[in-house]
Amino acid sequence: MALSSPGTGNAAATSSRTSAAPAPGRGLLPLLLVGNTAMYSLYIGVGGILLALQVEQVDPAHKVSDFGLIAGVSAIFATVFNPVAGALSDRSGRRNPWILGGGLAAVPAMFLLGLADTVLLITIAWCLGQAVMNVYQAALASVVPDRVPTAARGKASAAVGLGLPFGSALGALAGAAFSEDHRTGYLVFGALVAAAAVLFTACTREQRLPARASLPVRAQLAAFTGALRDHDFRWAFTGRALLVLGYFAVSGYQLYILQDHTVLPDGMEPEAAVAVLVPLTSVAMVLSTVLGGYLSDRFDRRKLFVGASALLSAVALVIPAVSASWSAMLAFSVVNGLAFGCYMAVDTALVTMVLPNAEDAARDMGVLNIANAGPQIVAPFIASVIVSVSGGYTALFVAAAALAVAGALAVRPIRGVR
Repeated sequence: MALSSPGTGNAAATSSRTSAAPAPGRGLLPLLLVGNTAMYSLYIGVGGILLALQVEQVDPAHKVSDFGLIAGVSAIFATVFNPVAGALSDRSGRRNPWILGGGLAAVPAMFLLGLADTVLLITIAWCLGQAVMNVYQAALASVVPDRVPTAARGKASAAVGLGLPFGSALGALAGAAFSEDHRTGYLVFGALVAAAAVLFTACTREQRLPARASLPVRAQLAAFTGALRDHDFRWAFTGRALLVLGYFAVSGYQLYILQDHTVLPDGMEPEAAVAVLVPLTSVAMVLSTVLGGYLSDRFDRRKLFVGASALLSAVALVIPAVSASWSAMLAFSVVNGLAFGCYMAVDTALVTMVLPNAEDAARDMGVLNIANAGPQIVAPFIASVIVSVSGGYTALFVAAAALAVAGALAVRPIRGVR
């Protein structure tokens, strides 16, 4: 993977710590895949299926607004805990203990979620789940800029990106399998993350980085916002936030879309439909993740692939807007999978090349993750308002497509990466 031009805002990100890093061991990339697969399986299986079914069971008349509230409030915890955990792991000079601690804590968090029987208790338990999962995620996301040289980051980013389709497929299938027993399902997902954390930390060695001195609170807040003053990082942040906002406005309500918008084949339940659509999307993601990562390395063109995949995502979102048929939903799943897989693989590589400071890699990756978690705060509220006002989901697809187009345009001003 090519470095940015000298003198650009992310020059510090190519310091000797990462540019001179040894080639990743053969086991690191598969372990990154396993770690991310477990994480995304919980996010999809719990956040996309079991949680929606649990909310519907508790309060069926207000499921859309209740689910929006729970998803939005819990995303605040994700937004806060990810950069904070990243900064703390930077300060400690270690990643593995944070990966292990967050992964093991997923088990009791999922146990408490299974016991919740009111909207308030579900909200509290899922907030706790988001908090511990983002401790895990922040440290795991720092492994690539810490341990992988820039020339190999396309492959490493592809390994990370493949965790999304594999985890989505696993999460959808397991979520559907435990749709009648969500308590057991929650424990299964928690145990999966814990096992992945144990495996990763037991099988990877990390070179302890210099510990960072403690900063005053005001200085820490300034450091968090300082990354956004970098021109390229700011635009990468904006593009990711816009696309993710549109993506989660739709994907968060997938089960309810299948219940209330899509005309399913006779005899097919929405849970079964999810178990068909998500693996289909995942196969498309796998193909585009691998191909996108390889071609972006081969042609040294990140912005082109990121922008084109964001535009393709907009095209995908238009399909179910013009047709509520099952065939349209199948087409949407394939095209959306191709678009989002390529986007996440190449955009992740692009982001590692515009980090303002390599010594603050985990913190800055945590700041960037606000572009992932932050939109999830407002997406459920926006989606519930659009659905309530318009009386259906067509307007939601159109709004999400417009956001994807805006996300594609946001990468154009980036100067340090082609």
